[in-house]
Amino acid sequence: MNFSSSNTQDDFHSGFAAITGAPNAGKSTLLNAMIGEKISITSPKPQTTRNRIAGIVHGTGYQIVFLDTPGVHKSDKLFNRKIVDVALSAMDEVDLILMIADASDPSPASESLLVDKIGEKKPLPAVLALNKVDLVDKPLLLEQIQKWAALDIFSEIVPISAKTGLQVPQLMAAMAGHLPPGPPYYPEDALTDAPERFIVAEMIREKVFAHTGQEIPYSTAVTIERFAGDEKKDMVRIHAAIHVERDSQKGIVIGNRGRMLKTIGSEARKDIESLLGTRVFLELFVRVEKDWSKKPGSIRKLGY
Repeated sequence: MNFSSSNTQDDFHSGFAAITGAPNAGKSTLLNAMIGEKISITSPKPQTTRNRIAGIVHGTGYQIVFLDTPGVHKSDKLFNRKIVDVALSAMDEVDLILMIADASDPSPASESLLVDKIGEKKPLPAVLALNKVDLVDKPLLLEQIQKWAALDIFSEIVPISAKTGLQVPQLMAAMAGHLPPGPPYYPEDALTDAPERFIVAEMIREKVFAHTGQEIPYSTAVTIERFAGDEKKDMVRIHAAIHVERDSQKGIVIGNRGRMLKTIGSEARKDIESLLGTRVFLELFVRVEKDWSKKPGSIRKLGY
């Protein structure tokens, strides 16, 4: 398909694409790579993404609005079921599905849910990005491609590495070829529809994931209680609360003499300053919201 640089409805193509995949397949890393800016948090731990975040990619003659969704997996927990529903429902609202699969993991159990859902959506175009090919030998990669092609649900299969950027431009070109004609949905300088407060909260949560273990990352939520400019000091003042489910978790997040909380805050502040382009004063609090992930009211209260 030949795209011109004009933005008239006849020769411009635009649409929405759902990014989906198993936990830790690299969805958020790929979204950040395509946009060229960090808008979606990443972590080696699965189930980092909880909300549906729109990232906007601008190309010559096309615009793709990506919905970065939580990883799809089977779970009996109320909160996990809720975020999986968010991921699956995104496929009902888009022009194109982009599934990310980990080429280094031949058979993740959760992918059957996605395969079934994508099959149900035919003839909606679906593109498969086989990620982490830099970690896989060529014979195994060819075997993986054949396995996925045999399902007959993908319009195209593109091997990539979201981490190194290998074949990411080719992936975007493949997706652009399946977009319907139409004007752009967002101006050229827009990168996401997520408000700054949301991205700031996610950046703080990313540092909690990075520095805590076991159940702590999955028992935390972050809310922004104050977000205001300080013209006299030429900075932004942010007060944020890290919510945990038990007193013991609060102690771990704060750490010995507050060291853990200080580390989380210091690293988050650097990312937030890069995002906002100004100095930031970040103050963190840790609060106990007992068993919040098991209570529908608390889940809604904390933004999910």
